[in-house]
Amino acid sequence: MDSGRRELTSEEHTLYIELISEKKRVIDKEKSIYEIIPKHKRYRVYIGRFFELKRGLHKLFNGLKEAGDGDYLELVINSSGGLINEGQQFYNIIQEKFYGRTVAYLNNMGYSMGALLFCMADKRVVYEYSDLMFHTYSHGSKGKGDEVQSHVEHTSKKLRKFFKHIVVKRGFLTKKEFKAMMIGKDFWMDTEEMCRRGIATHVIMEGKELTADDYLDRLKSE
Repeated sequence: MDSGRRELTSEEHTLYIELISEKKRVIDKEKSIYEIIPKHKRYRVYIGRFFELKRGLHKLFNGLKEAGDGDYLELVINSSGGLINEGQQFYNIIQEKFYGRTVAYLNNMGYSMGALLFCMADKRVVYEYSDLMFHTYSHGSKGKGDEVQSHVEHTSKKLRKFFKHIVVKRGFLTKKEFKAMMIGKDFWMDTEEMCRRGIATHVIMEGKELTADDYLDRLKSE
């Protein structure tokens, strides 16, 4: 592993970029079948609140924009949520630079925008006591009456579509639950519930990474 590492920070998030050397992974030792994993970079972002008021996210996203086709993104989330606009910027960078190559770790909470970001990843890893919560957005507007009305209607339409794409299209909430969420119901979920709904794909416990199904089977046997 290359010793050269980069660190980029904002107020709430930290990005570490690390070069991973080429390595060989054994597929079948007896038949001498191996997989060569080429040199690539790991982009690991520790996620806090989505509430950048001073420094902004330009430096962090500029670093992520440098990613190549073989690089991948890890999101380590411990977030109570915050501004949706910032979360949507992460969604955009995943779509642009890390599509199909994003792993998220829920360490230890993901509420509101933190929950949505967790759901954006391809592989979603939780721990025994990880905590997740979906709820509807908060929004405000200033200006003349007709401007406020127009802005609120536009924002409501856009955000409903965004929320639905993340949590309903992927089967994490039913359409009925989504409607309830949009009018104020909070959905709190522990590790078992996240595994049952397919929100979590893996669970880390006792030094091992279990699939969600293996974790649920283990709970049944206890």
